[in-house]
Amino acid sequence: MKVYVSVDLEGVSGIVDWAQCTRGGEDYELGRRLALAEVNAAIEGAQAAGATEILVNDAHSVMRNLAPDQLAGHASYLSGRFKPGYMMQGLDGSFDAVLYLGYHAAMPTAGILSHTYNPGAILDVRINGTMAGESGVNALVAQHHGVPVAVVTGDQYVGPEAAPFCPGIRAAVVKQSVSRSAATNLHPERARALIAEQVTAALRELAALTAPRIELPVTVEVDLATPDMAEQASWIRSVRRTGGNTVRFTDDDPLRAFRTFMTVVFLTRSLVESR
Repeated sequence: MKVYVSVDLEGVSGIVDWAQCTRGGEDYELGRRLALAEVNAAIEGAQAAGATEILVNDAHSVMRNLAPDQLAGHASYLSGRFKPGYMMQGLDGSFDAVLYLGYHAAMPTAGILSHTYNPGAILDVRINGTMAGESGVNALVAQHHGVPVAVVTGDQYVGPEAAPFCPGIRAAVVKQSVSRSAATNLHPERARALIAEQVTAALRELAALTAPRIELPVTVEVDLATPDMAEQASWIRSVRRTGGNTVRFTDDDPLRAFRTFMTVVFLTRSLVESR
């Protein structure tokens, strides 16, 4: 069994502030340690279900947050700042399952540190009319490769948010968000045990899971922070401005739709940085 792990940090138990998950933050080293331990719990859970090959894609911020020599199970580690596939780089049809580790809720929710790819630019994303956070956007890549998404870990919002796009997904709820800046966290040891348990259970029932089945052609709508960002995004072929700060595009290829969305993210970043 070959398992792919996409790792974010905001959804890790104990992380409630950007200073814990941003390089240079006063508590960044704590956040790194907490994240590494949850990743290792997922790896151990996958191995208990029979996984023989595991790829961990560091998908947060500068994407070099984990200590490679401390990863369990001799897992391979994909890291580095620029990846064309970003949070789903390295996934292909040879994998049997995807795990979303340390994921957070979409920008419109009260989930801890909620955002959708770029909190300075993106206010909301809808896929075929349904609110989509990073789990839904990334499901487009899993659909293209025909790989089921088995587990998501994070707060109480991430499971219900992923469910419309990832059929049969299990959620390991390691904390309860109170607001975007506060949460009640499971003790890290309990969170790790829960993650390992849910990963093992999900992978043992892998035959019952299917890859995402987002209806095609897929329509993606993005609400941006400013009208200037919407204007800039409309320069991308196939992207149309439909409102003051909203753009939309439709595609019959889920991977191409994902790449168009990522182009919107990267292009509008220049306006975030200039504010």
